[in-house]
Amino acid sequence: MPAVQRLRGTADWLPDALRHLRHVEGSGLAVAGAFGYREIATPVMEPTELFTRSVGDTTDIVTHQMYTFTDLGGRSVTLRPEGTAAVLRAFAEGELRQASRPVRLAYTGPMFRHDRPGRGRYRQFHQFGVEAIGEAEPELDAEVIALAWGWLDRLGVGGTTLALNSIGDAICRPRYREALVAHVTPRRDQLGPLDQARLARNPLRLLDSKDEALEAVLATGPLVSEFLCEPCRAALERVEAALAVYGVPYHVEPRLVRGLDYYVRTTFEIWHTSLQGAQNALLGGGRYDGLLGMLGYPDVPGVGFAAGLERVASLAPAASDAGPGTIAVASIGGAAVPAALRLAGALRGRGLRVLTDVGPRSAKAKLRSATGHRAAVACLIGDDELRAGTVAVRDLRSGTQEPVPLGEAPTRVGALAAAASPLDGGGP
Repeated sequence: MPAVQRLRGTADWLPDALRHLRHVEGSGLAVAGAFGYREIATPVMEPTELFTRSVGDTTDIVTHQMYTFTDLGGRSVTLRPEGTAAVLRAFAEGELRQASRPVRLAYTGPMFRHDRPGRGRYRQFHQFGVEAIGEAEPELDAEVIALAWGWLDRLGVGGTTLALNSIGDAICRPRYREALVAHVTPRRDQLGPLDQARLARNPLRLLDSKDEALEAVLATGPLVSEFLCEPCRAALERVEAALAVYGVPYHVEPRLVRGLDYYVRTTFEIWHTSLQGAQNALLGGGRYDGLLGMLGYPDVPGVGFAAGLERVASLAPAASDAGPGTIAVASIGGAAVPAALRLAGALRGRGLRVLTDVGPRSAKAKLRSATGHRAAVACLIGDDELRAGTVAVRDLRSGTQEPVPLGEAPTRVGALAAAASPLDGGGP
C-alpha cells in the first residue's frame, strides 16, 4: 500500500522554517502595534456569499480558486481566500463598530486558494494584513503603505519598489471603463480566450493579465489617470505628499489595478526584484470604500493591505535567536534522575529553555546529544555529584567544565546560558 503524502500545494513547516515564519509574522505584528493596530482573528470558514459579494463573482479567485463545499446543514461554505472581507464582517457584527475611528486592526492566519503552486505560493498559505476602518482621509492610505514599507525594512528585505496608482471611484471609473472597452473591442481577436471573457464580464480585469498580446494592445490604450475626477486626483496627490513625509520612495504605475473588485482610488503593490512576471508582488492593497455596503451593512470607508508570509519569508534574512542559549540537563544513572528533573524545573522557572536527558546512555553519549541539539550548556548529575551536592556544568562552546553547588546552579547556569552566542545555543 503506498504511503499517504501531503497534498500538492501545501507545506509542512518544520521547526527551523516555522521559527523563521513566526519571526516574519511577529515582526509584522510588532510594526503594526507601533502604528496602533490591534490584532484580530476570524474563522477560517465563512459563508461563500461573503467572498462572491466582496471579491467579485467575475474574479479569478471566485471563479477558479476558492475551496467551496456544502456543509452538513446544506450551507455553502468557503475556506477564506483572503482576509479583508472577513475582518470587515467581524467589524460590522461586533462591538468594534462603536469604537473610536479609525479602527486599526491587524491579522495573520491561513488562507486557501486552488492556485498553481510556485515559489512562495501555496494552496494553503499564510497572510499578514492590516485594515484601517472608518476614515476616508488619504493620509491614512499613506500610513498603511508606510507600515508595510517599515515591516519589510525591519526584516531586512531590500530590492523593493513601491508602485502606486488611483483607479478612480464610481464617478470617474465608468468613463475609463468605457474608453478601455472601446479601445480593446476592435482588437478582440488578438486576445486569448480568458482575456476575451474578461472583456465581456469585467474589463478592468484585463489590466491584471500578463499575456504579451494583450500587453501590446494596452500599450496604446487609455490610462485611468486621464479620467480621474478632481476629488480622486486630489486624494492621490495627498497620498503622495504624505509618503514623501514618511520618506517612502514610490513611482506611479498607471496600469496598476488589484485583482479584487472592492478597491477604489488608492491601489498599491510592493514589488521585489527577484520576483518576475505575473507574481512579482510581495504585497498589495488599497482603499475599499463601499465594501461594507456590498456585504449588506451600513457602509464606512477603509484601507488596508495583505502580504503572503511565505513569499516574504523566502526573501527575509534569517534572524538569530534572541535570549539565552539552550541548556541540557542530564542524569548519569537512575539515582540522579530526581535531582536532574528538579534542576530542569528550577531553570525553566527562570524562563530558560531546557532539554532533559534521563535515559540510560553514557555521559559521553549525552554530551554528543546535547551538542546535536545545539545546546550551549550541559548540566550533568551522577552519583559523584549527588554525594557532593553539586552539578557538573560544561560550557559546550569552550569545552570547560566546573562543579557548581546544586543550590547555586540555577543562577550560575542561567548566567552562562545568557552569555551564549545564539549560533551556539539556537535551540532544537
